[in-house]
Amino acid sequence: MSHDRHEAGFKRRTRVAEARATLVDAAEAHGRTETVPLPDADGRVLAEPIDAPAPVPGYDRAAMDGYAVRAEDTFGASDRSPAVLRERDRGDGSIAPGEAARVHTGSALPDGADAVVMIEHVESVGDEVETFDAVAAGENVGAAGEDVADGQRLYEAGETLRPSDLGLCKSVGLDEVVVHERPTVAVIPTGEELVQADPAPGEVIETNGLTVSRLVERWGGEARYREVVTDDEDALAAAIERDLDADVVVTTGGSSVGERDLLPEVVDDLGEVLVHGVALKPGHPVCLGRVDGTPVVSLPGYPVACIVNAVQFLRPVQKRVGGTTADPFATRRARLDRKVASEPGTRTFARVKLSDEVDADRNGDADRDADGPAFVATPTRASGSGVLSSVALADGWVVVPERREGLDAGAVVDVELWEVTE
Repeated sequence: MSHDRHEAGFKRRTRVAEARATLVDAAEAHGRTETVPLPDADGRVLAEPIDAPAPVPGYDRAAMDGYAVRAEDTFGASDRSPAVLRERDRGDGSIAPGEAARVHTGSALPDGADAVVMIEHVESVGDEVETFDAVAAGENVGAAGEDVADGQRLYEAGETLRPSDLGLCKSVGLDEVVVHERPTVAVIPTGEELVQADPAPGEVIETNGLTVSRLVERWGGEARYREVVTDDEDALAAAIERDLDADVVVTTGGSSVGERDLLPEVVDDLGEVLVHGVALKPGHPVCLGRVDGTPVVSLPGYPVACIVNAVQFLRPVQKRVGGTTADPFATRRARLDRKVASEPGTRTFARVKLSDEVDADRNGDADRDADGPAFVATPTRASGSGVLSSVALADGWVVVPERREGLDAGAVVDVELWEVTE
């Protein structure tokens, strides 16, 4: 990076979607897989599809407490004229014509039976059963494979398993699954002013590396949280080269165009810079590159800008190398209680705090506006990419698109809950 580039600043800022696509397209899934026990597979990404090796249930089962019967033996039964059947112990697990056997919800249907008469429609008299309800074949019966058919495709490769998925996998007889290994992300904080504790005047406590490494873990990766590297080209280059065996390298600080912002030039010398400067706020001086096939994400040093860019660029490329895609965040509909300003052509991430919206004329559950949002979104700070509390104390952010020039107070918005555990 020449002195002229330092002076010129950013002549062009790439739009967020274009920058993200450029980075993700330049990355490839690492392709490493492992087999893990089912209880350890929560949050893991499947490396191959799962087909049910057995049906669920594996047998016809009673869907109600009552008596298993042959449906044809109950035809014509009514309150005035019950069908009388012989009650028998299930014994060998079968019933003959004219017989009935006591069953409970979920128990296997005896051979020969094809329906269940609910217990409230039956009266046991000695060794006989009076049935006051005519049932059709299959009535009150859960057929084999009703829940899951034999060979049914349950999950595709690339899907992330949830606790309910583990239960379904266990129900079909699986005790282990093949998943992608967790992607490894090297997190390298940079800056000669950074210290881990007890800062002297002119020094700053390092927070970005800690925050980003924990985000990496939350997004399903394994973080290498490295020591701070000073603002020196050789030291920065050595730090990046040391971690090129990781799936992604991410640095914090030194990504802009100032005299001490050396990382874009270092990345360009080692490999290639794909994007430098993105039309988003806070945090436009992000640098996205690649060295020896490894994506390198250089995040701005201001804490809020660092977080915004980590979510927008590190998360999707980490998901990509890990064999899946980044799903949209959960959102909550809310009404802005103050105006949010933004610059046309720049995507703005406005941090907000959510609170319940209350109508003073109503009480209890009726306090929520049935025709609109149930929450109010209050901006925690309109600007200030270095004010960490503005994002740490927020519940999420409102994204103002490039085409908008701010949002008015009272506007109904979607708040992205970006820090909800995935």
